[in-house]
Amino acid sequence: MSEVRDIERKAINTIRTLSMDAVQAANSGHPGTAMAMAPVVYTLWSRFLRFDPGDPIWPDRDRFVLSIGHASMLLYSALHLGQVKAVNSAYEQLGELSVPLDDIRNFRQLDSRCPGHPEYRWTSGVETTTGPLGQGVATSVGMASGARWMADYFNKPGFDMFGYDTYALCGDGCLMEGVSAEAASLAGHLGLGNLCWIYDNNKITIEGHTDWSFSEDVATRFMAYGWNVTRVGDANDVAMLERAFDNFRNTTDRPTLIVVDSHIAFGSPNKQDTSAAHGEPLGEEEIRLTKRNYGWPENEQFLVPDDVVDHFAEVFGKRGHEARESWIQKFDAYKQAHPELADQLFRMQKRQLPENWDRDLPTFEADPKGLAGRQVSGEVLNIIAQSVPWLIGGSADLAPSTKTRLTFDGAGDFSADNPGGRNFHFGVREHAMGSILNGLSLTKVRPYGSGFMIFSDYARPAIRLSSIMELPVIHVFTHDSIGVGEDGPTHQPIEQLASLRAIPGLITMRPGDANEVVEAWRVIMELRHEPVSLILSRQNMPTLDRTRYAPASGVAQGAYVLADAEGGNPEVVLMASGSEVGLCVEAFEQLTSEGIRARVVSMPSWELFEAQDEAYRNRVLPPDVTARVAVEQASTFGWGRYVGITGQVIGMETFGASAPLKELQKKFGFTTENVVGAVKAQLAAQGRV
Repeated sequence: MSEVRDIERKAINTIRTLSMDAVQAANSGHPGTAMAMAPVVYTLWSRFLRFDPGDPIWPDRDRFVLSIGHASMLLYSALHLGQVKAVNSAYEQLGELSVPLDDIRNFRQLDSRCPGHPEYRWTSGVETTTGPLGQGVATSVGMASGARWMADYFNKPGFDMFGYDTYALCGDGCLMEGVSAEAASLAGHLGLGNLCWIYDNNKITIEGHTDWSFSEDVATRFMAYGWNVTRVGDANDVAMLERAFDNFRNTTDRPTLIVVDSHIAFGSPNKQDTSAAHGEPLGEEEIRLTKRNYGWPENEQFLVPDDVVDHFAEVFGKRGHEARESWIQKFDAYKQAHPELADQLFRMQKRQLPENWDRDLPTFEADPKGLAGRQVSGEVLNIIAQSVPWLIGGSADLAPSTKTRLTFDGAGDFSADNPGGRNFHFGVREHAMGSILNGLSLTKVRPYGSGFMIFSDYARPAIRLSSIMELPVIHVFTHDSIGVGEDGPTHQPIEQLASLRAIPGLITMRPGDANEVVEAWRVIMELRHEPVSLILSRQNMPTLDRTRYAPASGVAQGAYVLADAEGGNPEVVLMASGSEVGLCVEAFEQLTSEGIRARVVSMPSWELFEAQDEAYRNRVLPPDVTARVAVEQASTFGWGRYVGITGQVIGMETFGASAPLKELQKKFGFTTENVVGAVKAQLAAQGRV
């Protein structure tokens, strides 16, 4: 590092020593990568990154994603030295540091703003939750795509409102995970010239040297994806790092991969087990020796020299603040020149909706033949998208089946040549689609993605992260049951619905007729912090007569009394979601004709129902009515909480079979006769029949 000025070397070593000390104090963590990559982060933040520490949510800021989330102290150190300020969930600036030194001292401890891996919402300046390797880089593709879409939509002559770059620091583990390959392939295809991945080529994973499992030529692989690839032979070579970032800035037609060769070096020449140091504290003696090697006070802990903070303010904070102030002034003029767009930009950033966005939503007349859930959803989606211009998305190669293509004039296809298109083509890449949707949502675009419900398994890690981050991503899943029919067990979801319901914070919605689909979308669009899985049928569902049965607006409460015994005093409660609601209504009519007092409860969303107060829940499911039957063409898992220990669930206890739908319904008991029989068995057990 002979070409590095003393203050630069001091700043880099401050990042390194903070990382060592924090991991040692916690007796937990990964110091090696943070130490090795400190010059890379310093060079990027001090010379390139446009980020205002005083306003870490400024819309046109550059994004930095630490995909190697185990090296979290690298990011926390930079956030502290950069004096990045905290912002709360209401977008209010708190006037305090996002990462105070005391939180670094309490790294990985309860309530510290420095958790084991970077957590979005928890620590201002963290752009996305990372930890599962590959997720960060895949999410960054969504961030870069969002920037291109917003630039195309909002930028006008004299008003370049969006033009930020996205940087992601990744390692061998990220590039081994399949999600990164899916995302990199799509990023190259889309020509995302505003995206830069920095690859820490240190050849070390937890088990040891990467030669045991990873020998491909990464640079050649990314060239095949259509990326610009450059290499820095030594992570400590700040001049070459700067040249590499300049190369990225000058490459506008494709994403850039910077391969940075590094090795984890310590103070003791006898310390050879770098793989262990990658994933555990160094030990006090090794830290002293390493600090001595840096020329650092070896007995000082958590030392942050004042001149390093001043240096960051000069080379990082000043540039970002000036860029942000210039943007704010430009936005004030933009509001005068383009008031409608300015209003949309503001609403989008605050996750608000346009006025009267739902004015054109349809109401469907009663129809015994009915419509498929996916068909109605497609119609509603196209109506809403014309009122909410930043509602964009697509499918993992299944839009014709999931009915998620926007077909109105001007919708267009998002591509390298048309970044303003609103139809995304993710290809057969469910996992990357989920991650990219998260990235789009983090830019404040409102994204949706679709596929067959069975393939939600492929997207589950990203869906889980959308819940952890409280992002209002819309996951649309069709072909929701054994109704898939002839495709057979591999394509008939059984356990998927229960497993999605098991994800904390994720709202599942399985509407039971056309009007419930409309109301589901009404609920979904109002969500600001909750992701949702909208689960739709391939087959037709009867459109219920709402003059005879309760209005579909009850969907907003998650469950509601759809049909009831005269006087509202039922002997038995039938409950269902999705296409099975119509089956329960048929059973209700037969039971009523036989003098049995029944109630039908439509339960499109357990999560929304559980959010209601106890009084409402008890009105819908009276505790004293213990004769209960639930019907759902999915795993019975979870229904016990609603039917109780004496109730019955008509559901799937096995995988499905390949056959026409009607044959499957008969085989597995989804018939009016079987539901009526289950009700009578419940009443008989209580001595009522």
